[in-house]
Amino acid sequence: MKRQLAALLLGLSALPGIAAEAWRDALPHAQMIGQGDYRWLGMRIYEAQLWTGQPSPSPVSAAPVDPARVLDAPVALRLVYARDIGARRLVDTSIDEIVRMQGHSLSDATLQRWRDALSRVMVDVRAGDRLTGVYLPNQGAHFYANDRATGQIDDPALARAFFSIWLGPATRDPDLRQKLLGLAR
Repeated sequence: MKRQLAALLLGLSALPGIAAEAWRDALPHAQMIGQGDYRWLGMRIYEAQLWTGQPSPSPVSAAPVDPARVLDAPVALRLVYARDIGARRLVDTSIDEIVRMQGHSLSDATLQRWRDALSRVMVDVRAGDRLTGVYLPNQGAHFYANDRATGQIDDPALARAFFSIWLGPATRDPDLRQKLLGLAR
């Protein structure tokens, strides 16, 4: 009986969403708010999911988030990749998006410091891999690849700028933002 139970638990732990996920330690009451696909030139790049750490009266999912206040509370953003992408490309694209959104108000030294910080937490991804970032307002962010911690960023400004790529009003994909915030299907 013990062997059967152990085999069952081992089998269940291999299923996505069943095993304990390391990022949930930072958001123990996490509930998904919304999700959607990001496509570029018609190609599916990843599925994005936004999770809130605030308990909700609904057992199914959390209530929509006020777009103006989305980064005022802890959230987790999970990307499930449909393609292989190298860590360097993820970092370069992130920095390019931050610059696009903030204009050229950031100094070269700040951008280099942010590039270095992102390089320490980003990893190469293959189709099916999950990258999860947990945003903690006024603190920074923790990052996970397939639920294994890859590091943290202790710079609140970088963390906010990074998560604004998806959640800020100047995002490249406003439709995806609406879906993540639970405001559209």
